[in-house]
Amino acid sequence: MEKGVRIYGELALISGSGNPELARSISAALKVPLLDVQITVFPNENIFIQLQQSVRSKDVFIIQPTCSPVNYNVMELLIMIDTVRRASAGRITAVVPFYAYARSDKKDKPRVPITAKLIADMIGVAGADRFLTMDLHAGQIQGFFNIPCDEVTAFPLLTRYFILKKIPNLVVVAADLGFAKKARNFALALGAPVAFAEKRRNGPETEYLGIIGDVKGKDVILVDD
Repeated sequence: MEKGVRIYGELALISGSGNPELARSISAALKVPLLDVQITVFPNENIFIQLQQSVRSKDVFIIQPTCSPVNYNVMELLIMIDTVRRASAGRITAVVPFYAYARSDKKDKPRVPITAKLIADMIGVAGADRFLTMDLHAGQIQGFFNIPCDEVTAFPLLTRYFILKKIPNLVVVAADLGFAKKARNFALALGAPVAFAEKRRNGPETEYLGIIGDVKGKDVILVDD
């Protein structure tokens, strides 16, 4: 064995409550069964998690998107990571296809938090060794993590899908200017023109100011995260 290279035990998959159907699909594709996990929510809303099988020295992947209900799923992810770490797993990878609070990635106003960084810190402190996600709102969020962070993208799959659909008179529209680069690359792969929606946020409300580009009479693919 090469010096300094860590060898982990067998692969283990664990599903949180965020998207059990996704976890079952991953399990079926890999032909690796999901481990049995008991998740209990007490009347005071405290979450209790107990593994029903050993994960000692195993290479554990915890599948838990932080979609709605966001705050519950974030907390369940953190508790699940801590549970697996205390059960002596060899390595823990948090698989979080949807990363909550990703839009809170900078101080764009005085006296506001950078919650995307806070969530990244909590995942590392809880005990995750790696983080795996999809199509972040902004690529620089990877730098918020003090552990390795891998971002994969669905765009190759979506590109093949829409090419096979052979949609005529197509235009790709970026839902906001922050997603313009990804929308432009997507449009280039499809051989389609691109347009951009300009919007302004006012608290929780969003006001669209107009479209930059030609969409009249066209079939639109709206690209957003």
